[in-house]
Order: sequence, then structure tokens, then C-alpha cells
Amino acid sequence: MTIKQAMVLAAGLGTRLRPITDHTPKPLVKISGKPMIDYALDALAAAGVSRAVVNVHHHADQMETHLAGYKDLAITISDERAELMNSGGGLAKGLKLLDPGPVFVMNADLFWVGEQPGEPTNLERLGQFFDPGSMDMALLCVPLEKTTGHNGKKDFSLAGDGRLTRYREGDPSPVVYAGAIAMHSALLDDAPKDAFNINIYFDRAIEKGRLFGLMLTGHWLTVGTPEAIGEAEAVIARFREPA
Repeated sequence: MTIKQAMVLAAGLGTRLRPITDHTPKPLVKISGKPMIDYALDALAAAGVSRAVVNVHHHADQMETHLAGYKDLAITISDERAELMNSGGGLAKGLKLLDPGPVFVMNADLFWVGEQPGEPTNLERLGQFFDPGSMDMALLCVPLEKTTGHNGKKDFSLAGDGRLTRYREGDPSPVVYAGAIAMHSALLDDAPKDAFNINIYFDRAIEKGRLFGLMLTGHWLTVGTPEAIGEAEAVIARFREPA
């Protein structure tokens, strides 16, 4: 299916990126001259999304100013200045600002490079893959060897039919969660009103056999420390070099 709306999780404190994030919100830290959040926003726009909600907390005024200048999406702010809601609580709050229906969910500080020109983007593929009849959520996933900046943790095991389960030592097909979800907003209609982690819903979906994964094409990047900025920029430069 074609998904036209999205929620971008951007309210975190970015403590591991200090001292940079003492003065700049993590999503606005520039990687190869581009704020991290713009990689996510550009990916959404390229996939046909027209409207997005972005939650803000840390240096929220800077975030609002930047997002007001972003022209490729209609952006609504979900204000968490008063209280951080964690990943699940922030998502549940933000979804109330969108229409009921299918939605992409993205982390503002996780992104990828290396998609093939002329081919469907990773988000377009994820939207087409998502089947609300058989899936609670479809997660974009990546093998560990195609990541930069990651801590080495393997999140899930991907079965041949696309189902995801929590990774256990020795599982043959480990993957890393790449920070993008396709889902229906109704999934969180019963969500708690306070802060909670989205992993609750991952585990519920696993119990029902309704958490699925799709492998990312390209290379995935996460920037958690000041030292990781240079590593990410080196990868981006490599992918930008003419073949």
C-alpha cells in the first residue's frame, strides 16, 4: 500500500552526543552538511508521504524553527516539552494528530544510504510489504555487517516467511532493527496514557506471530557519539563516489 502519513520520533536528549547536544538537539546535528532528521524527512517525502508529525522536547525551539522551514512535507509538532513520553508514549501521542490509517514511524537519528536509483526506495518497499490483515507491524531491518555506528546488538531473528522473533544466541538469521515501521494507527488505540517503550508492542506482535521484517537495501547509519560522526561521513562519502 502507499502510505501518506508518518510519525518521526525526535524528542530524545542525545546524551551520548554531548557536548554537541548541550546546545543542539541531536536531530539537528549535521552529518555531511545535513541535519540528521532531514535524512528521515527526505526519505519519507521520496516515498510519497505528504504529512508528518514530529515530537520535540530537547531544545524544542530550535527543532520548531528548523521544521517550519522544511518544505517537502506538511509537518505538525507534537510538543513534549512538559514531559518526555519515551518511544511508545511519544508515538501514541503523536498518532492522535494524524488521520486514522496506515502510517510510517521513523527515528530521527537513524538513516541509510545506498538505495539504487530507479528502484523502489526502502520505505516504498516497506509500505508495499505491510499487510494489516496478517501483520501488526512491519519493521525495516538490516544485517549487522551493513551497519555503521551500531553497538553490535542483534535485535531480532528473521524467519524465511518474514516473521520476526527476539534474537537468541545462535539463531541463524540475526538482524538489527533499522528504525522504520509500517503499521496502522489503530494498533495503539489501547496505549497507556503515560510514557512507555514501543518494545511492548513489538513483543505483543511476536506473541501473535504478527511482527514481520523486511531487509533494507543499502547501508544503515546511527550516530550516537561525537566520534561516530566521522565514521558516518566516511561511509556517506564512499557511497557518493562515482561507481
